[in-house]
Amino acid sequence: MSRATFTRRFTAAVGQPPAAYLMTNRLRRAARLLHESDAPLVAIARRTGYAAESALAGAFRHEYGMTPGAYRGARQVQ
Repeated sequence: MSRATFTRRFTAAVGQPPAAYLMTNRLRRAARLLHESDAPLVAIARRTGYAAESALAGAFRHEYGMTPGAYRGARQVQ
């Protein structure tokens, strides 16, 4: 199957392109790990497929509107 066909079929079935789906799930997992563990950000970045802590932080900030550290702090207050 061609890449274009896969992308079209995946998008039709899931509602978003494969890259967006993957990024969303990686960031949701990172958010869950930030909430449920005291693991350092570098470990969470590695566990969620990011090569660098800064890559995770940038993507996280874009998606959630705050840094991973701020997210962790806000979740602990609740």
